[in-house]
Amino acid sequence: MKKTIFVVAAILLGAFIIGATDSVQPFGDPGKAPMDDYFLANALQLRSSENVVTSIVFDYRGFDTIGEAAVLFTALCAITAFFREGRKRP
Repeated sequence: MKKTIFVVAAILLGAFIIGATDSVQPFGDPGKAPMDDYFLANALQLRSSENVVTSIVFDYRGFDTIGEAAVLFTALCAITAFFREGRKRP
């Protein structure tokens, strides 16, 4: 009974993996998102930035970037406090 369940589970897992890898983009082909053309056409006019990546990171996703920076800063402070040596007092 256990062997049958194992075989059925292995077949289902194999079918899932084959089905999932069928929809993966080929290596080196990033695909095309619907917003790509919008960002390329409007980065200079709306955000005054010739660099599209900069306009996306700092203008379109600014709050997300601030949140990520806050998390990294908090982690840095925690690691610094953890590894800081205690001061000896006379």
